[in-house]
Amino acid sequence: MVSNEFFGREMKKLGFGLMRLPKKGLHTDIEQVKEMVDLFLEAGFTYFDTAFVYGTSEEDIKKALVERYPRDRYTLTTKLNAFMMAGSEQAAKSQFQKSLERTGAGYFDFYLLHALMANNYKKYDDYHIWDFVKEQKAKGLVRRFGFSYHADPVLLDKLLTIHPEVDFIQLQINYADWENPSVTSRGNYEVAKKHGKPVVIMEPVKGGALANPPKGVQRLFKEYNPAASFASWAIRFAASLDGVMTVLSGMSDTAQMRDNISYMKEFQPLNDDEQEIIRKAQRIMGNSSTIPCTACHYCVGGCPRKINIPAIFSAANRHLGNGQTAQAIEAYKQATAGGGLASSCIGCKQCERACPQHLPITEHLKVCATLLENR
Repeated sequence: MVSNEFFGREMKKLGFGLMRLPKKGLHTDIEQVKEMVDLFLEAGFTYFDTAFVYGTSEEDIKKALVERYPRDRYTLTTKLNAFMMAGSEQAAKSQFQKSLERTGAGYFDFYLLHALMANNYKKYDDYHIWDFVKEQKAKGLVRRFGFSYHADPVLLDKLLTIHPEVDFIQLQINYADWENPSVTSRGNYEVAKKHGKPVVIMEPVKGGALANPPKGVQRLFKEYNPAASFASWAIRFAASLDGVMTVLSGMSDTAQMRDNISYMKEFQPLNDDEQEIIRKAQRIMGNSSTIPCTACHYCVGGCPRKINIPAIFSAANRHLGNGQTAQAIEAYKQATAGGGLASSCIGCKQCERACPQHLPITEHLKVCATLLENR
């Protein structure tokens, strides 16, 4: 088992993912984020995760956390992305200094090369990012470094063999994707264990999808424990795995924060009965027709038709997963109120090249158009 002690203290297995912060209009609801930060720290949690490409997240956490608490009260993680918003080696490397300025943190407890995939990992070699981050670690500006990953176990094994110096890795793991051949959660997790690397888990609730799973899964969970939230099953599944450093939850309001804290403050791994229920849920999920989008929004920025792909998929999943056709149509109208219908897709597939889930997005959009337009 990999030790879960960092910087002389035990790390609780819940991290605050800062990609989906609450909004007030078009802007982040900083006052609500402050309340969430306070609740998180008061409960003994310390791990905050942001990234250079998460909109205003780095500036937001400066206001809500860095300017309000001593530096030793928390650990802060951010990421360098060498393929989004970085057209050159200089632009990629400049993200580090900009992240320091945005957060005001002085240094980063954890630092990640962001979202390595088969179609982009060589950028980090071409731009000499591995050596650059090791230099920042030698200067004391980074205390631990690693990478987040969205590809198969073969490439992961290769990267960890070439770079045994990484301190940890971040993987997408959830019960729905455990055997998903396009995500390979189990396979990647086993490679991490083979190399003895602590794992930070991202997308444990699959972008919120597992907070509202298919009805068959909901019945299964409620029959066993009516009081437990659906999200709790997903996060506890991830946190129960050996060698997990922490599990990131992209909490979007204080209610989600309070729910997560309620079962993670004194975390109990899944027992044998609960593990069997998860296996049953996995079998049900294997038959689900929902679109497994995690709403990361990486697909949206370069779309020439300005299609809000995650919102459209979320709307469609109301019909596909729960049979809520009227609600799905209304959600679709809201998602496309400013234009960008599913049917306006021109098939350029830039979205598919950016998708960490490797989804056939253009085909899914055709299905959405058929289901939700002109009804």
